[in-house]
Amino acid sequence: MDQYRHTLHAEFPEYKQQIHDLKASNHHFAKLFGEYDEVDQEIHQIETGAKPESDAYTEDLKKKRLRLKDELFHILKA
Repeated sequence: MDQYRHTLHAEFPEYKQQIHDLKASNHHFAKLFGEYDEVDQEIHQIETGAKPESDAYTEDLKKKRLRLKDELFHILKA
């Protein structure tokens, strides 16, 4: 079972400085970043057994995290 966090910094280490800068200067990016972090934290809690949830709910969260990551990545590449 995958039990480590998928933080945006871990997913895109080459964009570390750009992530930091965009969080401070781009409200939309900062909002998406916060939402991504919350979803990732919840998935981590489910996977470690700290928060029991159904498989369907967990899969929906993982899909949401992926959509957010894709959107954040597009902003990073722009």
